[in-house]
Amino acid sequence: MSSINDLVDRVERLLVRHEELKRTNGLLEQQVQALTLERDSLRSRLAAARARVDALLDRLPLEAVDLLEGGGDGPDTSDPRKTGA
Repeated sequence: MSSINDLVDRVERLLVRHEELKRTNGLLEQQVQALTLERDSLRSRLAAARARVDALLDRLPLEAVDLLEGGGDGPDTSDPRKTGA
């Protein structure tokens, strides 16, 4: 009879552990969902920021763009747009 009682105890502990794991899994699924939403939001904000930076770069005069891109020590006279001619 003792072995049956031991078996019953083990099964009861397994059931308790199973419930704990189900609860933990549910919490982890909620965290994954929240982090997924946060990641998607951050990606969207990053895309918007990149678009704003690109728009600002498009508004810069050509000389400033050349300087930002590591260009020359002065105006490039080979392009009339850059010299105002």
